[in-house]
Amino acid sequence: MRRVAFAAIAPEAWRNGGGRTRELLRWPSSEEWALRISVADIETDGPFSDFPDVERWFAVIEGAGVTLAFGDIEHRLAFGTPPLRFDGADGPGCHLIDGPTRDLNLMARHGRSAMRRVAPGVAWNEPFAMRGLYCAVAGRWSGDRGHCAVSAGTLLWAEAATAEVWCFEPGDLSSTVAGWWLGFTPEGVQQP
Repeated sequence: MRRVAFAAIAPEAWRNGGGRTRELLRWPSSEEWALRISVADIETDGPFSDFPDVERWFAVIEGAGVTLAFGDIEHRLAFGTPPLRFDGADGPGCHLIDGPTRDLNLMARHGRSAMRRVAPGVAWNEPFAMRGLYCAVAGRWSGDRGHCAVSAGTLLWAEAATAEVWCFEPGDLSSTVAGWWLGFTPEGVQQP
């Protein structure tokens, strides 16, 4: 199980100057990645970059949120709303609702991916070749093969094919969101 702390990753400025990104995971680690998980700070209104042939998942993890516009269709996303899945080729326009916002991104090409909100204490066993948890609050992760304490702002990631049962118990029960389950199975890899 790989553990990546958000605070340990240096931010990289966007090309358009509208924000900064911290890349938590890239698989494989080459330029031709199939999976990328990151946390971004959106600081100004503006368009998202286009990523043809990429499935994108987006969830607000801090701040008032954003409105993403795909032509005439708008999606208002705030902390606690379900993650939004969209085609990376359709880079939406982004409008900040009330100041800077931080978001969690999962980008995948050539495979099946998912981002789901954690329901505290409720098991997650959706089968993926690779699975992860991004924690909004500190708590305790448990799986078929063990358990561990996890700090807020941490990504846990397992690359071994698994369909095991995972669970997360937040230490702070007052938070409306405990974290997000993340999954990816590359093309050509059999589901666990």
